[in-house]
Amino acid sequence: MAGAAPTPAAKTERLLNLVIALLWTRRPLTKAHIRDAVPQYQQTASIEAFDRMFERDKDELRDLGIPLVTEVIDPLFDDELGYRIDRREYALPPVDLAPDEVTALALAARAWSQASLAGAASMALNKLRAAGVEIDERSVVGIEPTIRTAEPAFDAVRAALVARQVVSFEYRKPDGSAAARTVQPWGLTSWRGRWYLTGFDLDRGAERVFRLGRVVGAVTTVGKPGAYAVPADHRPRVLVAGVADAGPPSESPAVIRLRGGAGQTLRRRAVSEVDDAGWTTVTLASTNLERLADEVAGFGPEALAISPPELVAGVKARLAGALAAAAGPS
Repeated sequence: MAGAAPTPAAKTERLLNLVIALLWTRRPLTKAHIRDAVPQYQQTASIEAFDRMFERDKDELRDLGIPLVTEVIDPLFDDELGYRIDRREYALPPVDLAPDEVTALALAARAWSQASLAGAASMALNKLRAAGVEIDERSVVGIEPTIRTAEPAFDAVRAALVARQVVSFEYRKPDGSAAARTVQPWGLTSWRGRWYLTGFDLDRGAERVFRLGRVVGAVTTVGKPGAYAVPADHRPRVLVAGVADAGPPSESPAVIRLRGGAGQTLRRRAVSEVDDAGWTTVTLASTNLERLADEVAGFGPEALAISPPELVAGVKARLAGALAAAAGPS
């Protein structure tokens, strides 16, 4: 008969024992040493069961913000990994925040309350309270900032970034086609309402920026955690600001058909308009086709891209992605 499921208290005790073992070691511990050091691991039925439990616990610690470091024990045998917790990163220095700084942190946590990092934001406030910082929720009453993380790839990319693990995904090009990319995640940044991944593209051997909204399908991890270090001089927001709106304008004018009364933002920028049976064909001068495809797709059935072909392909790709997301898993 199968044993009873572990209680939350038992899991907490196991994680606490694991933290203690990894925090007070002077050198990285192998899996075998960790199994000997944590009593709950010794009670597992097999090595395979221990491996599964330990992998789950590692993810749990990283989600809690605990700096679990993975290191090669012997440079001559890079397949033998050890684990430890960086004490310098783990220790919380004295917290001395001014009232306006505490208010800003409370606002930041509230901004994430309806997004993917809601749990992390709540946990951060709890840590501050434990450190003696008084959080006055009344000071932000009536203010409701929000940050959206609607991109399906966000959670997987963020987890890989925290774990320093390489990711692989299909990435849609401006012409609507998709290509496989293998990337070291270095940073995540929001710019003008969209989320961008910055990192090192292993296939192209260069630093790149990827818009998460263009990631097609699932994001998969490649290799082991702790596989790389983020350069100290990497500035995600500076990099994203330099390329997010980049791209030469189209050499050809853009032609779009709009249903009567729709697309006023496009009509105001049009250099010509031709009405025909309830529709208006507008022509826009040289423009950034990526941004224009976003705008046209946002009008749904009220707008139809006619030319150039790159604009048509971009709008089709965005509508197809929206349809797939609405349909969900087949």
